[in-house]
Amino acid sequence: MNITFLGGAETVTGSKFLVETGQTRVLVDCGLFQGYKWLRKRNREPLLFDIASLDAVLLTHAHLDHSGYIPVLYKQGFRGAVYTHHATRELSEILLADSGHLQEEEAHYLGRHKLSKHETPEPLYNQDDADACMELFQPVDFHEEVQLGDIRFHLRPVGHILGAACIIIETEGKRIGFSGDVGRLNDIFMRPPAPLPALDMLMLESTYGDRRHDDVDSLSQLADIVNETVNKGGNILIPAFAVGRAQVLQHMFTILMKAGRIPTLPIYLDSPMAIDVSEIYCRYEDQHRLSSSECHEMCSTVHYSRSVQDSKALADQAYPHVIIAGSGMATGGRILHHFKRLLGKHRTTVIFAGYQAGGTRGAKMVGGAERIKIHGDWFPVKARLEVLSGLSGHGDFAEIEQWLAQSDLAPETPINLVHGNPEALEAMRDHLRMNTRFAVDVASYRSILRV
Repeated sequence: MNITFLGGAETVTGSKFLVETGQTRVLVDCGLFQGYKWLRKRNREPLLFDIASLDAVLLTHAHLDHSGYIPVLYKQGFRGAVYTHHATRELSEILLADSGHLQEEEAHYLGRHKLSKHETPEPLYNQDDADACMELFQPVDFHEEVQLGDIRFHLRPVGHILGAACIIIETEGKRIGFSGDVGRLNDIFMRPPAPLPALDMLMLESTYGDRRHDDVDSLSQLADIVNETVNKGGNILIPAFAVGRAQVLQHMFTILMKAGRIPTLPIYLDSPMAIDVSEIYCRYEDQHRLSSSECHEMCSTVHYSRSVQDSKALADQAYPHVIIAGSGMATGGRILHHFKRLLGKHRTTVIFAGYQAGGTRGAKMVGGAERIKIHGDWFPVKARLEVLSGLSGHGDFAEIEQWLAQSDLAPETPINLVHGNPEALEAMRDHLRMNTRFAVDVASYRSILRV
């Protein structure tokens, strides 16, 4: 068996692992490269394998850095199955359609303003491509075994977001695990990752391989930020990922207002996608910690802004209020329109509640940028910036180590580190080598591993 690292190696994005046996060829994850332009250029490069020979895609979860390239495969002729959890299928339908729509809009904008070297800029794929590729999705349950040629596989829950799974592949007498993105052991919203079975090799995410999550009370931190902003008569803008983070924030605001720890103020979820995702979360209560009543209370506390008109009307709302909108790294979406209107005001507070990949607008702001470019124009950053700690959906290196210890892995199981920036990968390798007996190495981009 050969495993080729076509993405998610030496970087946190573009997750793609090609698994080839004597009879079967599958792609574990099929993600977009995001962040720096030099990384995004890889999305346009020819694939290193023949799509016609690909039997299936095995998808760990719905985030675009794991799923966002599937419409490209479809556009290029792939008609095999995409196996994933039921919840991931529902989330992917929303995320992929939105991704296609945004790419269409960006291509149109670049062409209209002649900002591209191409006379007619083309999107990587459009919304029609994204909608069409959903016919390939074949949902399966956690722990349900599926036979595909000489490969047998199943999914195990790992927290993180709805449907997120570790994929366990068995073939040629070997059992290989692909962790996907691993959630936290004591997440405020999601259940903890299930322990792993005995494996002959593990591909392990390392997003937080060089960082510990702050040991802080996130609810108290959010309450303090809100109260300080309200007292000075300002608004709060929160760029949030539509899947996971937006729902956690809704839940936190509901708790704080219900307990009287912050004033009862208007909370707007300005994201049709996040609104739809919130409704999906209420259908999969077995995967998160909220009861049915808590989940529906979370949704009813927040005002939903579905239409463009609803979003524009927020400019006329009295102060103070909270706007939660996509995207989580401020790379696009409705949050940018609110930034253009409010980022130059000292009374505004911007709360970043998630990981900001290098090269994104969010990372630049957190890094202290005094001006940011939005839709071709530069805007001053005068708002107060806050980073809300403790809400990451990824386990840090200590939590990952604890998860491995809870699993049935043999002490010297080989581990290949993926899905991390170079500093995180190096730190994770050193930590595991010093504190465990696992045979740890770092996977290289485009390298081939023979198992």
